[in-house]
Amino acid sequence: MGAVSDKHGEKFQQDITKMVSLYGGKWSESVCWSLHYEISLGDFIFSNATFLMLQVFTLDYPDAFHSIYSIYGMDKNTTLQNIASQLATFCACLDENPGVRYRREPLDNAKHLAQLVDEKLAEHYEIDDNNKGKGKTNTQLLIIDRGFDPVSVILHELTYQAMVYDVIPIENDTYKYKTKDGASGKEKQCILNEDDELWVKLRHMHIAEVSAHIPKLVKEISANKKATDGKQTIHVSLAEDCMAEFQKKVEKLCKVEQDLAVGADVEGQKVKDPMRTLLPVLLQNYSTYDKIRAVLLYIFSLNGTTEENLNKLIQHIKIEDESKIILNWKELGVPILSSLNYQTRKTQRRDRSQEETYQLSRWTPVIKDIMEDATENKLDSKEWPHQSECPAAYNGSGAVSARQKYNKPSSTDDRRSGSRLIVFVIGGISYSEMRCAYEVSQASKSFKIYIGSTHIITPKHILDDMQSLSKSKVPMDTFEVYEEESKV
Repeated sequence: MGAVSDKHGEKFQQDITKMVSLYGGKWSESVCWSLHYEISLGDFIFSNATFLMLQVFTLDYPDAFHSIYSIYGMDKNTTLQNIASQLATFCACLDENPGVRYRREPLDNAKHLAQLVDEKLAEHYEIDDNNKGKGKTNTQLLIIDRGFDPVSVILHELTYQAMVYDVIPIENDTYKYKTKDGASGKEKQCILNEDDELWVKLRHMHIAEVSAHIPKLVKEISANKKATDGKQTIHVSLAEDCMAEFQKKVEKLCKVEQDLAVGADVEGQKVKDPMRTLLPVLLQNYSTYDKIRAVLLYIFSLNGTTEENLNKLIQHIKIEDESKIILNWKELGVPILSSLNYQTRKTQRRDRSQEETYQLSRWTPVIKDIMEDATENKLDSKEWPHQSECPAAYNGSGAVSARQKYNKPSSTDDRRSGSRLIVFVIGGISYSEMRCAYEVSQASKSFKIYIGSTHIITPKHILDDMQSLSKSKVPMDTFEVYEEESKV
């Protein structure tokens, strides 16, 4: 764990001590450390650079998924209270008292959490001597329920980090590989984290771009074997493993998945018969989970299917034992069975038809639309009610003046005047959604965007979680937050 510089360390310790008092002793000094973040504009500077995080934080609370969405969940209200406390702590560590908004659909979890977070923040700033009665700052916190975008957590994503965690067996951020020293190659392992500068550089690139870097890396290895730190070798191996999976199955799966997700083919022609698009996956020898992912995308594209049709699909791909993986999406407010009594409107998407993209990467996570709309003050107040509001300076012309100040490098205060947007997803975020925070931040010079969740998920994780919703879990005696290395 990194140390905190003396000046800011005292304030950090004071804030934590008050937090412990406020939340009845449930908290320890590790709380803020386990909330992964980077503060590049001000208040806390960590001397250990390996702990610096770029815009992503997690509460390391995967059990919250079962507690909130399962009918066997132990105590949903307590879980939301725990999340609210941690989220308020994160905001306080940023020295922010944000205006809070929540997405009205598909469930009421976001509304409930928004109320709790606002209460926790008000309580904190009442007991904080340095910021007593602190009003709302020039920051906005958006709270969203996982069911808002089921597609992005199911697709095969072709950017490097997301693809690695999907198709390569990565455990605890550790990649195992063999060196290519003839027949006597040795097995090695490496951790994919912020220490690896090459990983940080490549992780948000499309696999096609990463592959284009491989010849250069190979030359560097050959020319300077002694001087290399081994990172080039690791990423040559990792990229080759990804491409092997791509050629083996992922390319064909992506073609089907993208057409179903986008609702149109690469020529822009509307998919008129989604079942015809789905069939090639069902008829080939893909894994059960790959077939389930395709079936889910088919159902999502229809906004729900008939019970008869779903039963036929389940029988055809022989997943009777795994059928709950599909059916339990309804617990997240996602329509699986079409019903005249249960209708949800599809989210209006931004037109990205003119943006350059790869044919097998046409889908854009919904969260990117949300972030862009928020930075441009375009969120619909009916769809995104205010639990509490930011100062008027956050919106309209105020954002312009903030942009002008943000670009001045002369002082910390000038840099700090840029608006922050914090997006929190209940129930997990995907690597592709994390990438969106970086992309929107880079495009919007006046906003620093943070994205966080209860935990980070891969397609396999979310499918496993869906299956578990039909089972009870052993209750935990206590809720603890553990320190953990970077996951980004």
